[in-house]
Amino acid sequence: MARPFAREAAMQLIFEQLFGGAGTAETLVDLIDYTPNESDKEYINTVVSGVKEHAAEIDAEIASCLRGWTIERLSRVDLAILRLAVFEMQYMELAAAVAINEAVELTRKYSNETSCSFVNGVLGTISRKAKL
Repeated sequence: MARPFAREAAMQLIFEQLFGGAGTAETLVDLIDYTPNESDKEYINTVVSGVKEHAAEIDAEIASCLRGWTIERLSRVDLAILRLAVFEMQYMELAAAVAINEAVELTRKYSNETSCSFVNGVLGTISRKAKL
């Protein structure tokens, strides 16, 4: 499976966790109807568990780049996408341009055009701050 499908599945699991769900492999098969190959399964597990483990640090990084907003005011879709992208940039060392582009594509699919600019701006600021 191509990485964008695995990334989308990971984002959906992160989103589920925001609502108190488990965000597990069973969710992939039962709710999302996606059975990843071994490589994608490893990626998804790494991202979902990593975002959960580092949520406080990731949210602090996101919050430091918000102007006139708080984490609590963000839509949960946008927050899930931001958490995913920040984790990829900071903990998986994915090139910032790739992570940002993929995040904007997910935002375009699951949120709205205004959120695309917002997500792009927040991630760009994080990237510049960290010189990623």
